[in-house]
Amino acid sequence: MKQTEPPSCHSTVVLIGKNSRGNWVAQEQNGLFGGLFINRTEAVRYALFENGHHPEAVVAAPHMLELDMARKSSASSGSIPRAA
Repeated sequence: MKQTEPPSCHSTVVLIGKNSRGNWVAQEQNGLFGGLFINRTEAVRYALFENGHHPEAVVAAPHMLELDMARKSSASSGSIPRAA
């Protein structure tokens, strides 16, 4: 039998929770994507869509969750060669 890692090892973790204004937030743990939502159901639906439908990788934030769209991922912080 071929051994494989569980799906959660390959799926993107998305945090969901409320921000300081009471809005629902879903955001990928490294800040790659996220959004504000009118309710928890919509935040979870978005999180599942973005992480390939892995409910085990949708995590309730243990504290208030503020949407941070200015955060840089490690992939985008490196220098990318540009054509001249």
